[in-house]
Amino acid sequence: MAQSDLKGRWALILGVSSGLGAATARELARSGMHVFGLYLGRGQSSSETQALAESIAREFGVTVQFVRANAASDDKRAEAIAALQQLLSADATGPNAIHVLVHSLAFGSLGPYIDDDTSPAITRAQMDMTIDVMANSLVYWVQDLWRAGLLVRGSRVFSMSSAGSQQVVRNYGAVGAAKAALEAHTRQLAFELGPHGILVNAIMAGVAHTNALRKIPTNSEIVDSATRRNPSKRLTTPEDVAVAVRVLCDPDMRWITGATIPVDGGEFFCM
Repeated sequence: MAQSDLKGRWALILGVSSGLGAATARELARSGMHVFGLYLGRGQSSSETQALAESIAREFGVTVQFVRANAASDDKRAEAIAALQQLLSADATGPNAIHVLVHSLAFGSLGPYIDDDTSPAITRAQMDMTIDVMANSLVYWVQDLWRAGLLVRGSRVFSMSSAGSQQVVRNYGAVGAAKAALEAHTRQLAFELGPHGILVNAIMAGVAHTNALRKIPTNSEIVDSATRRNPSKRLTTPEDVAVAVRVLCDPDMRWITGATIPVDGGEFFCM
């Protein structure tokens, strides 16, 4: 794929501040794409994210705009889409739609379903929030982008899943349920958008050193197990995932949709 195939197109990345989202923003910008991203961090985290946007724009000569907003909020979603429409309309030489939406929201509650000696059971509010942010919000974003005319034939959508959608991990129940729902939403959206030539796939990333991983109390056990199982004896990197997304953004790739695609160096099948 030549760089010119993606040059001047637009990417929308939800959860752009770090980890998979940040790496994907950099990789797509490297291919000449403009990037509009949302992130949730405050204070120093927000300053670092804005510095990242400036660095990417300067290095690759593309338009980069990162907005601090709760991507799971209906009002903030509407504001972000309006801002994105303004950017696209101002780019007279570019397309009036986005080429790719990357849903990489990693904000949920960790904890057991059943009370134990160290942790209380997860609550209804925590469960509802986790599934809404990490899974259901994908549907609402796609619905509103479609209604706004920003998803067109050739556009593609990627959700970010994990092996927790199919495996049990201690204290990961609500997030695992959200990932399973995310994959189901991905398949349904692929089915309904297929006639319009829009591709929707889930990326099942291997274990990677990200902020989301570090929040799991048993992260050291997860890292040791993944490294031992992986045929390459290393963890997945955010850059591995970003390159996979960039390759799947190739406009000539038109026949993969509704899939959950492992990007893990073989980690998942080596149990």
